[in-house]
Amino acid sequence: MNLLSIIPVISMIFSIYSFMLIIYILMSWVPAAQSSSFGRLLAKFCEPYLGFFRKFIPPIGMIDFSPIIAILLLSFIERGVKIVLLNILNMVA
Repeated sequence: MNLLSIIPVISMIFSIYSFMLIIYILMSWVPAAQSSSFGRLLAKFCEPYLGFFRKFIPPIGMIDFSPIIAILLLSFIERGVKIVLLNILNMVA
């Protein structure tokens, strides 16, 4: 398995986690959905990441902007990982 074949897998992992975050955020509008077993499972994966941003970005009124920043940063991290892997691949080749 070469390094080039790992990049789509990493991209898929980041995409799945981003969708998990979006679903978790949308579920916050329906309190009964968060208390379901699926909601608790998503909370175990999403809340540690979102909690980090909630420490530094307070809600403005009733709107919590920390999930938006968290998803944007996740996208930048994904791009950074891809660039690093492609640079490593170019050095090896």
